[in-house]
Amino acid sequence: MINLKNVTKQYPGNIVALRNVTLQIAPGEFVSVVGQSGAGKSTIVRLLMAEEPASRGRIVVGGWDITDIRLREVPVLRRQIGVVFQDYKLLPKKTVFENVAFALEVCGESRQKIRTIVPQLLKIVGLEDRHKRFPDQLSGGEQQRVSIARALVHRPKLLLADEPTGNLDSLNAREIIDLLLKINELGTTVMLVTHNRDIVNSLKRRVITIERGEIVSDQPVGRYIL
Repeated sequence: MINLKNVTKQYPGNIVALRNVTLQIAPGEFVSVVGQSGAGKSTIVRLLMAEEPASRGRIVVGGWDITDIRLREVPVLRRQIGVVFQDYKLLPKKTVFENVAFALEVCGESRQKIRTIVPQLLKIVGLEDRHKRFPDQLSGGEQQRVSIARALVHRPKLLLADEPTGNLDSLNAREIIDLLLKINELGTTVMLVTHNRDIVNSLKRRVITIERGEIVSDQPVGRYIL
């Protein structure tokens, strides 16, 4: 599903965010990528989304070599990857239904397909009874559920979750992680980027630790060791 080989990302001023990172994530895995702020975790997400190019190395996502991806191909890639961020990025003047539907509308999907898909997604994230509410009428955990539903509109094989619990209390954070596990059980590969030690240690799944742009640990059943 994900294959990074000798990937380096360097910014102007000789700032190295990633250094010779080699990493493989198989289809169907649930992997936590951990490390302190500035370690390079979110840089990996940006490279996988083709938001930025690698300085050196090779990046393959779902069998597609995106190392030198063309600009016009980026939207196609992003429809195959669901992304959830710490901030929910919801449209405040649209309802829950409309926020999820919007991701389909911009791709030109028919109203009939939208009316079919959106309720299914809201049921998966447990918000079928909140479809008429606006973001400011929801809790933080519910808003993140909406963003997860929106990330799933194209039925991606890969879900990147970049600090998805960063703005949530422990109870809501646990519920979001349980939802990500549920999505993983349905067949979606999940890469969780986080610095939440308690969550990582409770998962008992694969843990990749990054420090100063390098992988320092890759444990099949791991813990947050920093």
